[in-house]
Amino acid sequence: MSDPIASETIAAFQRDGAVMIPGLFAGQVEALRRGVERNMQAPGPYAAENLKETEAGRFFDDYCNWQRIEEFEAAAHDGRIVAAAAGLMQSRSVQLFHDHVLVKEPGTSKPTPWHSDGPYYFVQGRQTVSFWVPLDPVEEASLRLVAGSHCWDKPVLPTRWLTEETFYPDPDAFMPVPDPDAEGMRVLEWKMQPGDAVAFGFDVLHGARGNTTKQRRRAFSLRLVGDDARYVERPGPTSPPFPGHEMQAGQRLREDWFPVLTC
Repeated sequence: MSDPIASETIAAFQRDGAVMIPGLFAGQVEALRRGVERNMQAPGPYAAENLKETEAGRFFDDYCNWQRIEEFEAAAHDGRIVAAAAGLMQSRSVQLFHDHVLVKEPGTSKPTPWHSDGPYYFVQGRQTVSFWVPLDPVEEASLRLVAGSHCWDKPVLPTRWLTEETFYPDPDAFMPVPDPDAEGMRVLEWKMQPGDAVAFGFDVLHGARGNTTKQRRRAFSLRLVGDDARYVERPGPTSPPFPGHEMQAGQRLREDWFPVLTC
């Protein structure tokens, strides 16, 4: 695969777990906006509204829709994006794990809770990357990531966003969710234009500010895995659950469900 990503960017991704790549999805912005509108008009089975009745605004998210929303599938097969993923992960192969849409309407002050994606998933490996792509200019409702958190010895406790309950029955297997600001951690955050992308590994602790502005904050995410990604058993249903996958611990993700992408 060709590698359009500078060696300094790859080094920063490996070191910090996250980098911002200006314009990586610029050619997909208009199509992805259409795809998000289609997704919101016809949500999938995993769609969620992440606000309580007393909280203002709207925080919508949905995932695993690339097979029915062609704009999402096209972005996943964009050769420049696939090559960037391969370069960042230092992987020969790139597999599509899933897509994710997150929309915070104006006046949605609720932040996205601090979390790591990896513990929710049934896949493990060092070669993973998520691209978080705003489809509107972002100055205040931005993604925030803790540098180096992908190297922590213990995974962060996964919780349910709306109820704040523990996701799995054994919380002792995880470290408590930290407060990065109170604990003085190095938090990465960027002002972004539509089509810019934050790339980060599945184990990176991250969250997002609320949207107190007068404009929407639509974001599209693409989750990808590389050569060393393997199916792992979790102590309960994962998110996404992918029912009926029939994979066994230690296997690579089945390619008929999680296609290999090429440049």
